[in-house]
Amino acid sequence: MFETYRLNVHADLLLSKTGTITDRKGLHQLFDVIRKGDTVVVESISLLGRKTLDILNIIQQLEEMGVQFISLKENMDTRTSTGKAMFQMMCVIAELERNLIAERVREGLEASKRRGKTLGRPKLDKEKLAVALRMYDSKEYSIKEIVSATGISQGSLYRAVNRRKLEEIKK
Repeated sequence: MFETYRLNVHADLLLSKTGTITDRKGLHQLFDVIRKGDTVVVESISLLGRKTLDILNIIQQLEEMGVQFISLKENMDTRTSTGKAMFQMMCVIAELERNLIAERVREGLEASKRRGKTLGRPKLDKEKLAVALRMYDSKEYSIKEIVSATGISQGSLYRAVNRRKLEEIKK
């Protein structure tokens, strides 16, 4: 009739140390063994993640796989109409939260523009970059010395060197 399996996925495997990493060993283990028609029971929904959006995404994946979800602490059971309604309300609230955040970011960017702020990454000084590339080509200076002397970041220097190499290859 029904087979019950207890998967010993401990909370420390479901959650990362910070609770923000979604690529977790225990979660992968869970998704490897569950099949359509299974029911995942957790003590608390917070064991799935710290952020509402991450939790909702995980529950959504379970739904799409045909797997039911029950959280004992929150009394959420997606097998029931009430449980599904609760889940859908959580999804609506999460979407509202995402939209409000995006709206506030847009408003903040527009306000900054009105105040005359330059948005985005500062432009790279072409002369400093040219000096840095000449120093690099001379092979007399270490990367640390070039970065210190020109004020160009190490990443910008390497990007410029690699861009130049690509241009030479294309010729």
